[in-house]
Amino acid sequence: MAKAKINKTNASRLLDMAKIRYELIPYEVDDSDLSAVHVAEQLGEDVRQLFKTLILWGDKNGYFVCIIPGGQELDLKRAEMVSGNKKCDRIPMKELLNITGYIRGACSPIGMKKLFPTYIDHSCMNFERIYISAGQRGLQLFLSPRELIDLLHIRLM
Repeated sequence: MAKAKINKTNASRLLDMAKIRYELIPYEVDDSDLSAVHVAEQLGEDVRQLFKTLILWGDKNGYFVCIIPGGQELDLKRAEMVSGNKKCDRIPMKELLNITGYIRGACSPIGMKKLFPTYIDHSCMNFERIYISAGQRGLQLFLSPRELIDLLHIRLM
């Protein structure tokens, strides 16, 4: 049986332009459970290799992005420290689309409306390749964390 064609996303087109090797990996979406843990289960992968993208607002530096392992909760004190903010918090979900161009469950660090300061958990370097959102529900990018870091000028946290 022929493999179903997977349509490119803006994030994958940007990776193509940067000549970065990646795979687009589809998974079954469950609108009642958009968690990274559920996505990892759908992919049959370790949740530590799947990274979720969170958008925050800091009192000194404005918007910034944290990319953390799918099974972890965001440590706000750590986010404040690495971003140079005294206080920060996740943005309200209703603002996500307007700020990033992405919806909940499909927020990719690649191809946001603006390139925000971005930080990724150092554990990404434990893997040759990691999963991140491709910018569309039901689709993940599988790529080198080093190439992602270089592309977006991401800092480790």
